[in-house]
Amino acid sequence: MQIHVNTDRNIQGGESLHERVQAMVADAVSHLADRITRIEVHLSDENSAKGGDKDKRCVLEARIGGLQPIAVSHQAENLALAIDGAAEKLERAIESTLGRLKSGG
Repeated sequence: MQIHVNTDRNIQGGESLHERVQAMVADAVSHLADRITRIEVHLSDENSAKGGDKDKRCVLEARIGGLQPIAVSHQAENLALAIDGAAEKLERAIESTLGRLKSGG
């Protein structure tokens, strides 16, 4: 499973941020890793320097062999919460999709 991290110009990226994001996302979907080929992570700061409530956004898009991509997003006060929230949503979305396939629905 590959995890690619993308940031907008308002997020101070760097290798340490990328490593933390990869670890958080990988941990959230580790039990599904054999089905996921790639996850695209998009981090953004909606309000830039202005600040504001829930202005950090994380969009996760998972690629699963033979299926349409599954995308989720979450906004929060800081990047860690945004990533964590999106990772939880992605886990549920993938489990739901795979569950429907398994049950034939």
